[in-house]
Amino acid sequence: MAKKESTFLNMVLSLFLVTAAASFTLATVYNLTAEPIAQAREAKRQFAISQVVPEFDRLESKMFLPPDGGDSLEFNFAYLNNELVGIAVNTWTNRGYSGRITAMVGFYPDGRISDVVHLQHKETPGLGDKIDKSKSDWSDQFKDIDPETTTLKVRKDNGDIDAITAATITARAYCDAIQRAYDTFADHVLSQTKQEEGLEL
Repeated sequence: MAKKESTFLNMVLSLFLVTAAASFTLATVYNLTAEPIAQAREAKRQFAISQVVPEFDRLESKMFLPPDGGDSLEFNFAYLNNELVGIAVNTWTNRGYSGRITAMVGFYPDGRISDVVHLQHKETPGLGDKIDKSKSDWSDQFKDIDPETTTLKVRKDNGDIDAITAATITARAYCDAIQRAYDTFADHVLSQTKQEEGLEL
């Protein structure tokens, strides 16, 4: 009986040591990689902002809830010499063929879209990944669009946007993300601008 108890204790001790060593290793790896990963994400964010708004020398960020609910959107107000030149909105959709798509949409202060770039997606290579500017110029059709007068849906859904061949679901999702950005922009930025203009009158 003593031998069995000794064997059991040895097994428990061995398991404890292995678990402790694994936990220590994971914690060490996390601590070593967390900051570089965060820095890489921030660099990607800054680059995306610079791609969708005019040249700027100062950014101010605010979070706004979209009208349809869900996760907040980050608004990056870009200023040059203290004049607002553009707003970069970090937007999302859950309607992608392979799940969530995130994108950065740039607006001029009057509400027109200056440009749009994707941030993350898991869409099918060779099809849905054409939302990536390095793979296709498909997303260029959003440049200078005024969502107030343009229907941000694919033509198959009676909209004004050309779909991606064999990847209509992805195109629909991308339109959804951009529409969410505009709806939130209209709610929180354009409406305030119109109120201020009304007060000035």
